[in-house]
Amino acid sequence: VGVWQKRGKGMSSIGVIGAGAFGTALACALANAGHSITLWGRNADQMAAMAATRTNTSYLADVKLPDTLTPTARLEDLSNSESILVVVPAQQLRGLLANPAFSKLKAPLVLCAKGIELKTGALQSDIVHEVLPSHSVATISGPGFANEIAAGKPTALTIASDDAALGKALQQSLSTPTLRLYLSNDMKGVQLGGALKNVFAIACGLVEGAGLGRSAQAALMTRSFAEMKRLAVAMGAQESTLSGLSGFGDLVLSCSSPMSRNFSFGYTLGEQGSFSTGKTYEGVATAQACLALAEKYDVDMPIAQAIAEILQGDMDVGQALKILMSRPLRSED
Repeated sequence: VGVWQKRGKGMSSIGVIGAGAFGTALACALANAGHSITLWGRNADQMAAMAATRTNTSYLADVKLPDTLTPTARLEDLSNSESILVVVPAQQLRGLLANPAFSKLKAPLVLCAKGIELKTGALQSDIVHEVLPSHSVATISGPGFANEIAAGKPTALTIASDDAALGKALQQSLSTPTLRLYLSNDMKGVQLGGALKNVFAIACGLVEGAGLGRSAQAALMTRSFAEMKRLAVAMGAQESTLSGLSGFGDLVLSCSSPMSRNFSFGYTLGEQGSFSTGKTYEGVATAQACLALAEKYDVDMPIAQAIAEILQGDMDVGQALKILMSRPLRSED
């Protein structure tokens, strides 16, 4: 228990952009640690309702918002934040950053969502550097479910920045008694681990939904980890990063629990043979982006390719499983 105890430090004014489950959970965890939190969401009616009822009925209805958390639909209300956590889907980030009101926010941005931009193959930090080149950037990723973080259950994540001093300062200011942040200097590896595991969570859910058993799921997860590492290293990430919280840790959590949205999506796909993308599943877009990156960097990723082709409608579940199970026998290395 002692490792989760909080070290003494001053409280901060922190902005959180994105009032979905994960954004709300991070906002609650930081507010419960004594920070002053401004939580932004794009829907003015939803944010007004959150302020009035002190709950986010759309995502975390059982969680009471702390008194030090202020919901808002005005980006201007984040102007005094010392740091801003950005928790929006990867496909929406570029449009958000282009908002003229956003360019007036000068605090360091901490990217907390997991995904790769489909049209460009860009990581989220790359998008920030393109749209707002003067902004300081860090990223947080790792194994953590929103409802557990909001409930104050112990969670460990990785925080990374190309600016070592910024990363260390954010690690100190954003860690709480139950939300512990471990520092990395490999922002690319941390982002790739968080994004790619969503694709393989779909694959593992598919295997379970199809009733293929735990042995098949364990084999698939192991080979998925190998694919993650191959692509990440080819793109310049450190292999050791993928063995940490933001790689292997996140993969294990997301590939083995129905609490994972992407795993649940894959389970339905494996059980019913069809799918609906009415909700946001980052693994769906990331699978397509992953396929393009694998081709660009000449990396063999048969599992990711099979998932991408299923989602494109080019292959059914049965065909994909047959192809994966009939791949040539070779050395595990």
